[in-house]
Amino acid sequence: MPNRPKRSVLLRKRAGQIQVLLMDVDGTMTAGGVTLLSQTEEIALEIKTFDAHDGQGLTLAHTAGLRTGCITGRAGSALLRRAKEMHMEFIYMKQPLKIPAYEEILRTAGVQESAVAYVGDDLPDLPIMRRVGLAVAVGNAVPEVKSAAHYTTKALAGHGAIRETVELILKSKGIWEEMIEKARA
Repeated sequence: MPNRPKRSVLLRKRAGQIQVLLMDVDGTMTAGGVTLLSQTEEIALEIKTFDAHDGQGLTLAHTAGLRTGCITGRAGSALLRRAKEMHMEFIYMKQPLKIPAYEEILRTAGVQESAVAYVGDDLPDLPIMRRVGLAVAVGNAVPEVKSAAHYTTKALAGHGAIRETVELILKSKGIWEEMIEKARA
């Protein structure tokens, strides 16, 4: 295992306070591609690929008592199914502007912004990232998002970035080892 630099005390403090983990979908939970399978001229099936390690991370987050959710501009049955499989409490699709959904989640969850983490990759994510307690950019996010982030994952979108974020939070809370024992398929 390669030597990892110690995470800053401030980053660990931020991550240790997280109670709600929110994320974008395309470009964070997925690699960002949108695959459309044409059925007719008007109808196409959308195909999304989700990472199994990200899924295990979200399962661990749920087991640890973190509340999770997504805010995305697109909608689709594949995302809805995956979000439900991952026990996401907050699922907001077709959100061209994400702040109204974010503010509704804050009210519903009854938490301060310092208790919220958000994982993003592109410009529509910036308004939320500038407000949350822990802003995370995926490894291949656009430069503006990386600049706004408290942490940038080593993993790329759709390839473990969500898992890496969950690990950061759970390790910062001091419960990672306990969660390993509770891991389930």
